[in-house]
Amino acid sequence: MFTVGIVTSSDKGFVGEREDKSGELIAQIVEGKGYKVEKKIIVPDEEDIIMKELIYMADVLKVDLILTTGGTGFSTRDVTPEATIKVCDKMANGIAEAIRSYSLSITSRAMLSRAVSGIRYKTLIINLPGSPKAVKEALDYILDSVHHGLEILTDKAHDCARK
Repeated sequence: MFTVGIVTSSDKGFVGEREDKSGELIAQIVEGKGYKVEKKIIVPDEEDIIMKELIYMADVLKVDLILTTGGTGFSTRDVTPEATIKVCDKMANGIAEAIRSYSLSITSRAMLSRAVSGIRYKTLIINLPGSPKAVKEALDYILDSVHHGLEILTDKAHDCARK
């Protein structure tokens, strides 16, 4: 069973002015796939706070996967990708590119996403969109492949050769 941390970046959600539907949906989807959510948190759109939470989840909680939602657009306050890049040892650009590519088949506005994906030691971090609809579409598209990536990252893969 893989463990998951969920970070919602939202100024309004942090102060209780907006319900965190995307974070809740992420939890439901990953739990439905057999993952265990270790922590779910809403943080303001502050780069240092986002970085601190990503580091805590990866280094202290040692979750296998961190899924973020929100903060990936063009707003001045959208800094989730910058925080993610700063805490990662390696980037896993294919995941964010796959989400964008798939999302472009649904809406041309997907090109406005600045989401990234990367690895901090043994933790995979993926930025997801902020809307519940886009979160569901993205997770439905990537989760099976991400599962295999997690098996490799955490040394649980038994057979990685292509058939």
